Amino acid sequence: MTEHLRVDRIACRAHGLCAELLPELIELDEWGYPILAAGALPAPLRTEATEAVSVCPTLALRLTTTRTTASQ
Repeated sequence: MTEHLRVDRIACRAHGLCAELLPELIELDEWGYPILAAGALPAPLRTEATEAVSVCPTLALRLTTTRTTASQ
């Protein structure tokens, strides 16, 4: 299973807290909206990602899990 950060662009109000807590994976565009790094969430950053999700004032940031399947 892999985890990814996702942002609801409609719910986001560009507070920027996520980028302050997780600058390794989130940068802000010129209007202050988050740009997320592509790819799966690195395991060493899971704690910081969980904190960033929990402090989002509009609940726009989410941590999702996807099931990985073995290639056949």
